Amino acid sequence: MTGAQVLSLITIVAPIFALILCGYIARRGDHIGAAAVSELNKFVVYLALPALLFDVMAHAKWHDLMQPGFVAAFGLACGAVFFGTVAVSLAVGRPLASAGIDALLGSYANTAYMGFPLFLTLYGQEGLVPVTIASILTVCVLFASAIVLVEVGSHDEAHPLKLAAKVGGALVRNPLLVAPVLGVIYNLSGLPLPAAAETFLKLLGGAASPAALVVIGLFLAGPRPVTIKEAWTAAGVAGIKLIVHPALTWALAVALSVPPRLTVMATLLAALPTGTGPFMLAELYRRPAAVTSAVILMSTLGSLATLPLIMWLLGVEALPRP
Repeated sequence: MTGAQVLSLITIVAPIFALILCGYIARRGDHIGAAAVSELNKFVVYLALPALLFDVMAHAKWHDLMQPGFVAAFGLACGAVFFGTVAVSLAVGRPLASAGIDALLGSYANTAYMGFPLFLTLYGQEGLVPVTIASILTVCVLFASAIVLVEVGSHDEAHPLKLAAKVGGALVRNPLLVAPVLGVIYNLSGLPLPAAAETFLKLLGGAASPAALVVIGLFLAGPRPVTIKEAWTAAGVAGIKLIVHPALTWALAVALSVPPRLTVMATLLAALPTGTGPFMLAELYRRPAAVTSAVILMSTLGSLATLPLIMWLLGVEALPRP
C-alpha cells in the first residue's frame, strides 16, 4: 500500500470527521444547545433525507441497475448480518426495538455519503451504478426492515391485527419509506422532473449528509457517557460491520460467480463504515443512542485501517486507472 493510496483514502474520509468535529466543538463551546440534537435530526428525517431518497429513485435507470449477481451477493450479505445480529441481540436479552437498531448498525454501510466519493476516485463514472444499487438496498430495504422491528418492539398491543394496523400505519406515514416509493412511481410515469423541482431536491437532499454528521458531533459532545459494557458492545458491532460484513459479501459473490470487478465493488461497499441512518432512527424513536453513536464513530475511525487493508487484499488501487 503506497503513501498515495493511503492519502487518497484519508482525503475522502477527512470531511466526514470534520463535520462531526464541527458539531462537537459547537456543542462543547455552548454555541448550539442540547435541543438542537433532536430538532436537527427531525430536519434530516422529515425533510432532507426524504428529498435525497426521492431524487435517487426518481432518476434511477432500471436497465443499468439490473445486476442480479451483484444485488444477490450484497443484499444477501446485508440480510444475513442484519438478521444474525437480531438473533444475537435477542439471545443476550436486548429488547426487539433495540435489536432492530443493533442489526442496522452491523449492516448499514455508509454507501451514500462515503461510497460515491470513494468510487468516483477508484472507478470514475462507471462506479456510480453499483453504488446506487447498494444505496437503494441499504437505505430502503434495510431501513424498512429495521423500522418494522422497532415499530413492533415499541408497541405493547397483544392483538396481532391491531398491532399490524399500528405498525402498518406508522410505516405508511414514515417519510423515509414514503419518499422512495413516490420516487419509484414518478420514475415509472416517464415524466421529467421540472427544473425548479430538480433544484429543490438537490438543495434539500444535499443537506442530509452534513446535517446528520453535525448532529452526531452534537450528540457526542453531550453528557452521555458510554459505559464499559456499551463500549465493548459498540466495538463488537463495529467489528461485524468492518470485517464480517465485507468477508461474507466477498464469499457470496465468489459462490454466485459474480464477475471479478463487481465482486470487488460489492466487497468494498460492504467494507464501508456504519452510516448515520441508525443514529437518526434511534433519535426518531427515542431509543438509547449511546451505542449507536459509538459504533458510527468506531467504525468510521476503524475504516481508516480496514479499507486500505481490504483494498490491498483485493488488489485495488486508490487512484483511478487511466
